[in-house]
Amino acid sequence: MDKTAKILSLIGLATKAGKAKSGEFSTEKSIKEGKSTLVILAEDCSLKTKKKFTDSCKFYEVPIYFIGTKETLGHAMGKELRGSLSIEDYNLSKLIIEQFS
Repeated sequence: MDKTAKILSLIGLATKAGKAKSGEFSTEKSIKEGKSTLVILAEDCSLKTKKKFTDSCKFYEVPIYFIGTKETLGHAMGKELRGSLSIEDYNLSKLIIEQFS
């Protein structure tokens, strides 16, 4: 299994466990409430969205990574298109970050 597939699989696991929030509003809320342990954005997000979340994650000291498309992220979560998502579980975030290294 390649890294991308493993990351998408872990995102699916986080979603099933109720530890993932998706969509701009929910992701932003998760960051600001201090619940987010990792933010993932689709590589095909708008520059405005990328800047907004990069700045927010820097301020709140939340790691941020870019992977796949809105379609692949949405598919991993069992939803339609998803450009941004927040993982709210430290251990799952750690496993996902290890895949990016």
